Amino acid sequence: MTFVIGEACIGVQDRACVDECPVDCIREGPDKLYINPIDCIDCGNCQPVCPVSAIFPDRAPKPGEEHHIQANADFFADPDDH
Repeated sequence: MTFVIGEACIGVQDRACVDECPVDCIREGPDKLYINPIDCIDCGNCQPVCPVSAIFPDRAPKPGEEHHIQANADFFADPDDH
């Protein structure tokens, strides 16, 4: 399991989650932040510090946010990009 950053992060990119991540797996994209699904250790440190509650487990997506799981994987599809 990994965590995914959803809709509420778009345009916000607060980065409080980046500071809490012990494995440095959160990257900034053009519109929001993304969590590397391979590097995420499922610690959950990022979730409670998100000021807009945009972070959710990939196995329990918020209704209507399921597409962010694939978008997150797609963002990290080419490891040379990030």
